[in-house]
Formats: sequence, C-alpha cells, structure tokens
Amino acid sequence: MGRILRPGPRAVAALASLAAVAVLVTLLVRHPANILTVGLALLCVLLATVAGTAVAALREQPSTPGLTPPGPPDVGPPVLDADTLDALDSAAVRAKLEELDDLRDR
Repeated sequence: MGRILRPGPRAVAALASLAAVAVLVTLLVRHPANILTVGLALLCVLLATVAGTAVAALREQPSTPGLTPPGPPDVGPPVLDADTLDALDSAAVRAKLEELDDLRDR
C-alpha cells in the first residue's frame, strides 16, 4: 500500500511529463484566449519542473543498492600532521618516518 501512495522518482517523472505534454497539446490545439491560457501555461511549467526534479532525484540514487559508489582510491600511507608530531616523542617520530620510507621504497 505504501508503494502506491509513494511512487518512485521514475513513476513521478513519467506521470509529470505525460501530464505536461497533455497540457501543452491542449494549449496548442484549443488556444483559449483568456485567463485559462495563463493557467494552463503555468501548469505546464509546474509539471515540467516536477518531471525535471524527479529525473534529478533518479540520477542521485545509486545504481545498485547496497554498494557504495566508487570514490577516489586511498593513495599512499597515512601522513603525519603537526599535532601528531607534537604529541609523539622523537624516537617514535623517527620510527614512524623510517616505516613510511620503507613503504615508499617498495
């Protein structure tokens, strides 16, 4: 029941675009020359905006659920920042730097 009350972005985009085309065809064929023209034009713009927003929401969703989108790979070993260097004693810093040099030489 919840799926009927909350359609997905694909269904919203399809319905809004079909409704926008129907309103546009009505505007072009009948061409009423009164306030109805303005109302139908605004409705067409609103439906096109809803369709565009639904398509954008559809593009934001990951293609396969459960998998994280690919990001930049982790490059190199962790870097020592100034706070870490202040907190460590000099022997530990030398050991860490030698360890990093060994990793870079590989």
